[in-house]
Amino acid sequence: MGAAVRCFAAGELPATEVAEHFPPGDAPVTFNRDIAPMVFENCLSCHRRGEVAPFPLTTYAEVKKKAETIASALSDKVMPPWRADEGAEKFHDARALKPEQIALFQRWLEQGTPEGVAKDLPAPPKFPEGWMLGAPDLVVEPDEAYNVGPEGRDVYQCFVVPTNFAEDRYVSAVQVRPGNTAVVHHVILYLDTSGRARQLDAATPEPGYTSFGGPGFLPVGTLGGWAPGNFPRMLPDGVGMRLPKGADVVIQVHYHRTGKPEVDRTQVGLYFAKTAVEKRMRVYSVRGKELRIPPGEADYETEGALPLPANVTLLQIMPHMHLLGREMTVTAQLPDGEEKKLVRVPDWDFNWQTTYRFKEPVKLPRGTVLHLSARFDNSEANPHNPSKPPRLVTRGEGTTDEMCVAFLFYTVDAENIAEGREMKGFPDTFAGGRGAGAGNAGAGKWLRALGTLLQGVAPAQSPAQ
Repeated sequence: MGAAVRCFAAGELPATEVAEHFPPGDAPVTFNRDIAPMVFENCLSCHRRGEVAPFPLTTYAEVKKKAETIASALSDKVMPPWRADEGAEKFHDARALKPEQIALFQRWLEQGTPEGVAKDLPAPPKFPEGWMLGAPDLVVEPDEAYNVGPEGRDVYQCFVVPTNFAEDRYVSAVQVRPGNTAVVHHVILYLDTSGRARQLDAATPEPGYTSFGGPGFLPVGTLGGWAPGNFPRMLPDGVGMRLPKGADVVIQVHYHRTGKPEVDRTQVGLYFAKTAVEKRMRVYSVRGKELRIPPGEADYETEGALPLPANVTLLQIMPHMHLLGREMTVTAQLPDGEEKKLVRVPDWDFNWQTTYRFKEPVKLPRGTVLHLSARFDNSEANPHNPSKPPRLVTRGEGTTDEMCVAFLFYTVDAENIAEGREMKGFPDTFAGGRGAGAGNAGAGKWLRALGTLLQGVAPAQSPAQ
């Protein structure tokens, strides 16, 4: 594997550099001194040629041309696409702007968008071309390209790629390279060992098969995914994602239309662990209770809870709802009573779902209870409501159904695979339970499996320690 290439990811400019670009009062605001640092930090990951944004913002002329559009998007908080109420102080790759930055851009627009002097213009960040972490150990991709038609609804297409490994492998990082950034909205990578994905693929004449929401089967794990502005990152030393022997990688691509025929063949680069893996990054979920959202209900609330039967470390968290979702908050109530906010998305947008990666992994001791609360809007006033007039909405994976789940990417503290202590009683799938109304029924399975596991494990190896 080649050496990693250093680049400025969103949210990585030092706070002191950003703070220097707030001229006081009614002082003149210029692009080179005041606006360029903000644009370079938060916009160029997507708004440059060859990336997913519809226009570049790499120069003064390009930003000036779109200044009114940008100001409106910033004011409405449509852009940058960061939905959590916390940013770079907590998460990697954050694109959250401070109110002062939004006001600064508005002042620049009102003052006539002056360019300023050349010496004030900072060098733009350098983005590596191709594979950001060097050549992957394995590239997985569909056998053939997929044709995206010019008109119609968005498509969620799943492509099944066999790996055929004779033994389990551990993955340290993944980079998704969209083949056509004009149509690829986001990508999620599922793992299947049941053969069900192959059956679904074989039943359709086109490459892959269509499945909105989930992939149409119960995954045995995930390799993460990609959304605009996200960068590949190596997992912490000693942590890996398990790629089971014989597993199929299912690449689910969300395509949106451009008004003309398009072609895509997205690639996925896998970087295998080069050192001993002590802990597996697993995926579990805390879920809201059974969803039954009446038509016309503008503020439907639900909640869920998940007790932790062992000491775990949370690396990432991904909230997930569909089109009626308005807000989600996930907190951890520690055994000593302290409440710790994990993530809050106050203005949910299905089109900008994000896996939030903690800069400092969150230690959660045994006895912690994770709490999820969420709100939904099933009224006619919700512009994202797919049903006109509104109808009763329940849990499901269809476009007009709903979901309420936060996926937890975690490790078990007591696990050390390299020393032969693999904690097999802990789940490593997206789903806690198959049933549409199961809520956190899967948590009961987790606790029962843990109890069975502990009966035959010496105290020193107990996952509860």
